[in-house]
Amino acid sequence: MSIDPSEYRRVLGHFPTGVTVVTGADENGPAGMAIGSFASVSLDPPLVMFCPGSESASWLRIKETGAFCVNVLGADQKDTCGVFAGKADDKFEGIDWTTDVTGAPVIPGSIAVIDCEIHSILDGGDHDIVVGLVKSMSTSDDAAERGPLLFFQGGYGRYEAI
Repeated sequence: MSIDPSEYRRVLGHFPTGVTVVTGADENGPAGMAIGSFASVSLDPPLVMFCPGSESASWLRIKETGAFCVNVLGADQKDTCGVFAGKADDKFEGIDWTTDVTGAPVIPGSIAVIDCEIHSILDGGDHDIVVGLVKSMSTSDDAAERGPLLFFQGGYGRYEAI
């Protein structure tokens, strides 16, 4: 049975995902990319994972550093997501960023930050499955009020408790 890629994308678009920006910094400066495939893996040791396209230029730069930072975007950061989802040469233009333990960029306004060393990289077809060992993490004081940015059926939205 053959799965049509556009139908695959459409059906899986029915699963809402949180929006993150995964960052790293090499000798050429900061690199980052929007990622929806992020999840926790293990409590002990503390592991998380994300799945970048294996040929992504941003991922190839981050991969070489051995570390990354997951910046969980707030509902008010749709424009930030758009920048990091694009192909601009300098996605950090106009963004003041800091670092944490690994030296990977921390994006201001993120509602959560998870700073990691690369633990392992697995083959995931046209994507890599990257497992990171958490070295540091934090949340913003206003995370509950702002809520996360969500992606669903090709569009952005926000979380509302029911």
